[in-house]
Amino acid sequence: MTKTAVVTAGTGGIGLETALGLAAAGFAVTVVGRDAERGSRAVERIRATNPAHPVRFLAADLSSLDQVRALAETIAADHAASGEPLTVLVNNVGAMFPQRQDLGGVEASFVINHLSPYLLTELLLPTLTAGAPSRIVNVTSGAVAVARRGFEAVEPSGGYYGFHWYGRAKLANLAYTLDLAVRLDGTGVSVFAADPGGAATDMTNGTLADPKIVSPALRLLWPLVRRRFERSTSGPASVAARPSIVAATDEVLTGRTGVVIGPQARPVAPFRAATDHRLAQAVHRLSQAHAP
Repeated sequence: MTKTAVVTAGTGGIGLETALGLAAAGFAVTVVGRDAERGSRAVERIRATNPAHPVRFLAADLSSLDQVRALAETIAADHAASGEPLTVLVNNVGAMFPQRQDLGGVEASFVINHLSPYLLTELLLPTLTAGAPSRIVNVTSGAVAVARRGFEAVEPSGGYYGFHWYGRAKLANLAYTLDLAVRLDGTGVSVFAADPGGAATDMTNGTLADPKIVSPALRLLWPLVRRRFERSTSGPASVAARPSIVAATDEVLTGRTGVVIGPQARPVAPFRAATDHRLAQAVHRLSQAHAP
């Protein structure tokens, strides 16, 4: 039976490279994105590699939870009709904002980096379970290390600093990922986090050049901070996609779950705060409240 994969934000950057890697590994790939023209180009690029199985594009703006629900309904219905399993879901979507933005009354970074992949995953769990053995891969970030760690509210108090808020949303998603692995243990659905380490992408180009994205304390060290950002985002997306591809395909990981694949495409210890059960419970409450 054909192995199938869904890659969100798969029309460019790390997502497209992930989709190319999965197609090369023998998957029928669905790439998800907002822009139909970019989607068409992505499909053409993957098809040009002569993959063994079909590739398609599905349009969805993953900053809209209503569109996430519609996307999940489409994917679930397609797999029910075809009888083919959903083998891999890669939640690659991510975004960072230098200035605070709202999406439906919720801070945008938290919506896109956590609530959106959380909701898509939860809605597709019946399909993934029916297609087991299957894998969920959630793309994380080293930015979790500078995250504000309180999750009593969907957004912490104080000034808005895009890089730290991005890290906080990724920390929420990493805690959810590790908790989900425990929840699904024994179902045949394995759950992984993949840290790409950084690459030159649409998200990083320009955004990380604005000192307003970091806290005032780090702005005092901005020349050093900026150089570090530049080094960490100078690599090719094809290399940054390797952790996601390994998490989705490596047979060595068969039967394992709750594993973080680091930037070198090898398992690494998870960020300690993400393993805190109390933090995971707080994230769970927020997720249910804002993405029911």
